[in-house]
Amino acid sequence: MKPTPAASADTESPEQAALYKKVFRFSALGILVVTILLSLFSGINGDDEFQNDYSTKLVDYYLSFGAKTEALYIEKGNMHYYGGFFDLATGLVNRALGFDEMDIAYHNVRHIFNAIIGVLAMLFVGLLAKEIAGWRAGILAIWFIFLSPRFLGHSLMNPKDIPFAAGFAIATYYMVLLFKAMPRPSWKTALGVALGIALALATRAGGLLLFGYLGLFAAVDFLLKYILKKQEGAGQALVAYFSYGLAIAFTGYVLAILTWPAALANPIGHPLAALSEFSKLGVKIRVLFMGDNLLSDNTGWQYPLAWILKTVPLFTLVGFAGSLFLLPTILKRYNTTAVLLAYFATIFPVAYIIYKESILHDGWRHLMFIYPSMVVVAAVFWVTLESFFKEKKAALYVIWGFLGILAVDAALFIVRNPQYPYVYFNPIGGGIKGAFGNYETDYWGVSVRQAINWMEKEGIISPQMQDTVTLGTTFFYNVSRLTRERYHGKVKVKYVRFNTRHSESWDYGIFPSRFFRGAHLRSGNWPNSKTIHTIDANGVPLVAIEKDEKKYAYRGQLALSGGDFQDAITQFQNEVKEHPDNEVAWTSLSNAYLNMRQFQQALDAAQKALSVAPDAESALLYEGLALVNLGRKQEALSTFDRLTRVNEEYYAGYYYLGLVYESTQNYRAAFENAQKAIEANPGFKEAYLLAAQALEKLGDAENAARYREAAQKL
Repeated sequence: MKPTPAASADTESPEQAALYKKVFRFSALGILVVTILLSLFSGINGDDEFQNDYSTKLVDYYLSFGAKTEALYIEKGNMHYYGGFFDLATGLVNRALGFDEMDIAYHNVRHIFNAIIGVLAMLFVGLLAKEIAGWRAGILAIWFIFLSPRFLGHSLMNPKDIPFAAGFAIATYYMVLLFKAMPRPSWKTALGVALGIALALATRAGGLLLFGYLGLFAAVDFLLKYILKKQEGAGQALVAYFSYGLAIAFTGYVLAILTWPAALANPIGHPLAALSEFSKLGVKIRVLFMGDNLLSDNTGWQYPLAWILKTVPLFTLVGFAGSLFLLPTILKRYNTTAVLLAYFATIFPVAYIIYKESILHDGWRHLMFIYPSMVVVAAVFWVTLESFFKEKKAALYVIWGFLGILAVDAALFIVRNPQYPYVYFNPIGGGIKGAFGNYETDYWGVSVRQAINWMEKEGIISPQMQDTVTLGTTFFYNVSRLTRERYHGKVKVKYVRFNTRHSESWDYGIFPSRFFRGAHLRSGNWPNSKTIHTIDANGVPLVAIEKDEKKYAYRGQLALSGGDFQDAITQFQNEVKEHPDNEVAWTSLSNAYLNMRQFQQALDAAQKALSVAPDAESALLYEGLALVNLGRKQEALSTFDRLTRVNEEYYAGYYYLGLVYESTQNYRAAFENAQKAIEANPGFKEAYLLAAQALEKLGDAENAARYREAAQKL
């Protein structure tokens, strides 16, 4: 049977439109209240260390009328490349209220402001969907984006990506209104576009993309109306398009740089330099992707697509994909310019990132600004599909039921994990259980707050405590800001790297999974036997609280550092007897045995460490050294090769590979690995000497001399 033709947005009766408008308004109000409340329980974002420092410098700059210039250049974190709107606004409020970053109220102010901007983005997502396909689409869209755990979670505590996304949502909505009203739009509509652009650009230099969107779709709209449809007054309209476009661009740009000190100092050069910096996203860190711990410049083109596919709720994925099949109908039925703009705003940035081979990390949060338009397209699909069968109630029930089923997983995740919904993975990704050990979960350490709350609930720490408790953690900023003032200095916080966590003495450790090797997580050996509690999401640990009561491993590290290798062995043996899953103790025990020239014992200990944490770099190094000293050179080559594949920047691995190759008279391989060691660490003198020795054996005295000369200069 031929489907019933769909009704456009304009066919909603006045009574229906009035009812849907009320539903939309109550939805927006309810979403605002819930999001603000959730933000008060969210933990601190790991990047807030840089944001809060920038906030202080911004407030100092403006209150001193530019006399204090620290905000113009900030080496740590490069925050001067970011617009200052969010950090200036919240900084002024916190300064007025007398809060500093040691107060939880300081962070609550930022989270509330973040939540309001997040809901603002959600509101304009709904309004844009309504403008295209009516109030039903608007209602769907605002609930879709609220029930998107990643977007909601970031709305609670991410002051970079959420204001940026909100700017794009606002600007695209008002662009649709602008083009619809051309050549005589209202000044309020034009100002709306300018304010959206200003918010995006006052957050990130990538807001300059909106100038391109404005120009491109002004041209598209003019072409559709005055060239293809041959409306009258093309000349007058062309002048209007140009004049409004230039006025909007100028206003948006000026408003944006008003809260960006470095851009005020250099209004053209600095934003362009920042855009160039962010187009590269040049921060190179190690990320967990598809089970491998890779440097972020080596993740491959599929990185953003894989993250989007595995973390966007099914109702959005199905809606967006389904819209492609209904695209001719959607383009014909609704505002063509608006529909094309929504698609372009979703697809172009991803395609451009892939084309430019830009470096991404922390999932796809840098691309979160595409999600509002993606949700709009998905909502338009669902109301369009529904309208095909509006006379067939059975079919409508099937559609609504199917949509409800698609929404269950995301909605339940938010209900179960309201403090950190941003760690969501959809069923395509196997949920968060399937992601564990393959992708990062709580990469910002937000769940640290729940760990501290649990410790207080259990009486381990309290505001009335008399004795001092020392916490070791990989997220120093988060833990220190949540404990220093509240516990009156009785909680001491030490930063430790997880793979050397016993180099410091601590009573309890707070360790989110962020800095773990994927193989270690997948091995089932974390959380380990020192863990007294975990903070979980759907049963998957995000952070482990460890207790180090006897401190055998710490005392072993002291003995090892002091050259007392026999005592170190005794201490580490005591540790692994009680905690055989402590890979750090096994690794250090192997090191102590090596120093005692007990090579078989060193090999056994290293392999024990690797059975716990299969990619532990130091354990691989010590295993290789033990094998060399046991005369098992081929096995040593295999181990050192594995080490350099685990960490392609581990210069010692290349060096020892070269040494083994030299001992087997494979001088070409010895030189090549010495060269790789030099590339990984240009200051490593021994690698230059090894390269020189290999070249001499190869009969290349001239180049050998160059390497020896370079070694002498180090």
